[in-house]
Amino acid sequence: MRRKPPADYTDSVDFPVEVMARPIGVVRSPYKERYGTPRQAPVRGSHRPAAMEPAQVVLFDEYKPELSLRDLDGFARVWLITALHLNDRWAPLVRPPRGSKRRRGVFSTRSPHHPNQIGLSAVVLERVEGNTLHLRGVDLIDGTPVLDIKPYVAYCDAFPDSRSGWVDALPEPGDAADRPSGTPRPGTQPGQRPDAPVEPAESQADATENRGTSS
Repeated sequence: MRRKPPADYTDSVDFPVEVMARPIGVVRSPYKERYGTPRQAPVRGSHRPAAMEPAQVVLFDEYKPELSLRDLDGFARVWLITALHLNDRWAPLVRPPRGSKRRRGVFSTRSPHHPNQIGLSAVVLERVEGNTLHLRGVDLIDGTPVLDIKPYVAYCDAFPDSRSGWVDALPEPGDAADRPSGTPRPGTQPGQRPDAPVEPAESQADATENRGTSS
C-alpha cells in the first residue's frame, strides 16, 4: 500500500527556453563532403551495395572511456546521437531524394534540415578498443560531434511490421527508380543536395550538412 501521495515534479523546474549539449566524442569516417556520404548506409539494393566502410567514434578522455564503455562490446549495433554542425538552417518542407519530387513536411522525413541539427544513426559495432568504437555502416561526415551513444536493443528498438507512411509506397532501395547515394537528381543545381530545403535556388545551391541520410 502506498503511504505517500504520488509526487508531482512538473512545476519544480521552469520549462527550458534553450537546451545545451556538449560533445562527448567525434566521428572519424572516410567521408569528407556530402556527396558520396551514404543515406541509410546498411541498406542494400539491386543496384546499391551496403555502405559498410570502416569508421570510428573516439570518446573524449573526460568521459572516462575505461568505465563508460564497459560492457558495450557485447552489442552488435549502437545508436549514435550526433550534432549535424555543418547544417545551419532548417525548412518546414523538403524534397526527399527518393520517390517523386513532392514536397514533404520535414517532420515526416529524416532529412538533416530539422529545426535542431540532431542526427540519429544505428551503426554496426565491430569492437571497442580503449576510447575508440570501431564501426561500420556510418552515414556521417568526418569530424561530426557525438552527443551520446546508446546500445541498440532488438526487442524494444525494432518494429519491422510498423507502417512507414509515404515511404511504404517507394520502390525498394537500389531499384531503377531509386538513385544511388550521391547521384544528383535531374535538374538539381551543382552543389545542391536532392533533399535540400525547398527555398529559392540562390539560397539552396550551397546547402551544407553532415549526413546524406533521409527518407
